[in-house]
Amino acid sequence: MTNAHFFLPVRDSERELLDRVADLAAGFAAVAADYDERAALAVEHLDALHGAGVNRAVLPESAGGTGLSYQGLGRLVRILAKADPSTATIWTMHAGAGVALAELTTDTSGSFFAEEFRAGRRFANALSEPASGNRFLQPQQIAAPIEGGWSLSGAKRFVSGSEIADYLLVNALVEGEPAFFGVVPDDTVSIIPIWDTLGLRATRSQLLAFDDTVLRAEYRGRAPRPGDFAVIPAGLPAISLGIADAALEALVEHARAREILGKPLAHQQWVQYEVADAQTRLAAAHTLYEQALWQADNGIPLFFDNLSRAKYLANKVAVEVAQLGVRIGGASGYLKRSPIQRHLRDAQAGQLMAYSTEVIAGVIGRGVLGVPEEA
Repeated sequence: MTNAHFFLPVRDSERELLDRVADLAAGFAAVAADYDERAALAVEHLDALHGAGVNRAVLPESAGGTGLSYQGLGRLVRILAKADPSTATIWTMHAGAGVALAELTTDTSGSFFAEEFRAGRRFANALSEPASGNRFLQPQQIAAPIEGGWSLSGAKRFVSGSEIADYLLVNALVEGEPAFFGVVPDDTVSIIPIWDTLGLRATRSQLLAFDDTVLRAEYRGRAPRPGDFAVIPAGLPAISLGIADAALEALVEHARAREILGKPLAHQQWVQYEVADAQTRLAAAHTLYEQALWQADNGIPLFFDNLSRAKYLANKVAVEVAQLGVRIGGASGYLKRSPIQRHLRDAQAGQLMAYSTEVIAGVIGRGVLGVPEEA
């Protein structure tokens, strides 16, 4: 009953892939706490996923991949996030950057980036700027024209897996318009050593500094458009949902095992009431997400709006379930050795990832109230 959520069936051709991922995820879960404690990148996990065919699967058929569906992507990221949300986050950002470069540079270097992605090279998403907030597709930093391309000086933040990336997806303003580039990190790209986060520590999502970094003309791509495979917007709700699933499972296990006055904690009425509310809200978040993925696979335009709603609800529910876990876990759930405290820390991160819950709430609220965008 713990994970009694509504899931639409995935394609038969994707079921075997998801089974392989589930088998790998069991091993990832066993060591997730250790990687989190050390704030270390689980490179072995990323290698294993590539070996299982995950990267080739997520690449669209037009770019030489097998074209994973949105529903398949959502299921894949949820499986990973429940086991190890840091690995799920790094892989989602890697896939988002790799697929984007293959699609955005179709007319220039798309086949090259697609081949590198299939070969197992690592990609990282470097779009978010310290001064641009959630508007990661609307850069504020200006690239200056030079021979063979443009030069960029500035910073990009929260670049997951940047330390092992072979390629970065970077944007900047070119002649007043957002432009997107593939960048090979060199000595003009450096890490600003401030890494010390509360949760998702094993993502090592660093702040990068660019010092006259060359943005090569042949690696320039167009702006994203509706027909592109939107890995990151579709994957972000799944990260929070996976964390929430793990948090619920942990609190249920604790409530069944912990005895108070001769009876399991699960027998206390307040625990039953709180768990009922948490599980129902989590099931609703899963269902909203499934609906958005189905809409995406069937070409229904409003799927982006519902993905935003799904992220909003998933982010909030993940925090609520994790907080309930601490309440039910009591002092023992507050100990570092308990998975409950890690779920609580990890759950906070989803609310901060673009678009944040506050930004999404503003968009939804204005739409419901009929308030014009400019107001």
